[in-house]
Amino acid sequence: MESASVAVGHEHDHHGPPEANKSSRIDRQTLGILLFIISEIMLFGAFFASYFFLRVVANEGPWPPEGIELPVAIAGVNTAILVSSSFTVHWALESVRKGNRRAMQMGLMLTWLLGTTFLFIQINEYIHVGFSARDGAFGSIFYGLTGLHGAHVFVGLVLLTFANIRAWRGHFGPDAKDHLGVEVPGIYWHFVDVMWLIVFTAVYLL
Repeated sequence: MESASVAVGHEHDHHGPPEANKSSRIDRQTLGILLFIISEIMLFGAFFASYFFLRVVANEGPWPPEGIELPVAIAGVNTAILVSSSFTVHWALESVRKGNRRAMQMGLMLTWLLGTTFLFIQINEYIHVGFSARDGAFGSIFYGLTGLHGAHVFVGLVLLTFANIRAWRGHFGPDAKDHLGVEVPGIYWHFVDVMWLIVFTAVYLL
C-alpha cells in the first residue's frame, strides 16, 4: 500500500520551472513573431524619425540634394515585385489549409524567387545610383533606411528557405498546428512588404 502511494506521488512530481500557460486564442509561435514585429516597428520608427528630422528640420536645400536623382521607376517596379510576393505567400498558406500540397510548394517557391529578385534589384540600384552613404545626410539616411529594410528581406528569405525545404519534405498539413512553419514566415513576410511600401512612399515619392 505504501509503495503504491509513493508511486502515485512520483507521478505528480514536477522538476524545473512550471510549463508556460498556453492561450486558447493564439499559439506561442504566432505570438512570438507578432511581438518581434512590434519591436521591429519601433526600430523602423526610429529610422523614420531620423529621416524626417533630417529632411524637414535640419535640411535647408532641396531634397534630395542637387545632383542626386533616385531611380523612382525602377524602385516602383521593385515595389510591385515585392507586393506580389505577399499574394504568393498567402496562396501558399491557403493551399496548405486546403490540403493542396503542390500549390503550397509553388507558392512558397514563387515567394522566395520574388523576394530574391527584389533584393538583387536593390543591390544593383546601390551599385548604379551614383552616391554612397558617405555623401551627406541624405546618403546616410537613404542607405540606412533602405539597407535596414533589405536586411529584413534577407532574414525573411532565410525563413522562406527553411519553409521551402520543409514543404518539399512533406512536413506541413492542413491542421492549424501542422502549418505554423508556413504561417509564421508568412506573417513576417507581410510585415516586410508593408514596411517597404512605407519606405518607398517616404523616400522615393514624397
